Amino acid sequence: MNMQEAAERADGILDGVLEEIDPEVKWTHDTTSVGSCDVTRRRAVMTIVSADRRGSFLGVVDRSWRKSGYRIKSINNDPEVPAIFAQTKDGFGVSLIVGGEGQVFFEVDSPCVQESDVAESTTEPTAPTYEGMEHIPRPNIRSPFWSAGAP
Repeated sequence: MNMQEAAERADGILDGVLEEIDPEVKWTHDTTSVGSCDVTRRRAVMTIVSADRRGSFLGVVDRSWRKSGYRIKSINNDPEVPAIFAQTKDGFGVSLIVGGEGQVFFEVDSPCVQESDVAESTTEPTAPTYEGMEHIPRPNIRSPFWSAGAP
């Protein structure tokens, strides 16, 4: 497997977990990082996931990853910045991290693979891309379900 193939596999992992979330959340691409022999793809959830719904959201992702055969490596139960870290059978690291103001980030890290060029993801985001902005803004899309209880 080369870096491009690893990036495409990472996109597939990210697509899979986001498709499992019901009701759906809106997301955008975050940065892609390329190391000496690995690739990291990231996505930021732009739907506001309220503190009241955060546990449900993490539960949906945890069940999806377990159903996919991923090994859960650790869970951070911190109420402000919870996270789940898992690994696929083929060695990809998968994480969900809740950051500032409850923004959810997904990240997939490849194992060491053959060096190659890496193209941007071809998966269409479901939220604006924020191209040209220095940072992705905090979540700003309301959901009747996921945002319930949020100010």
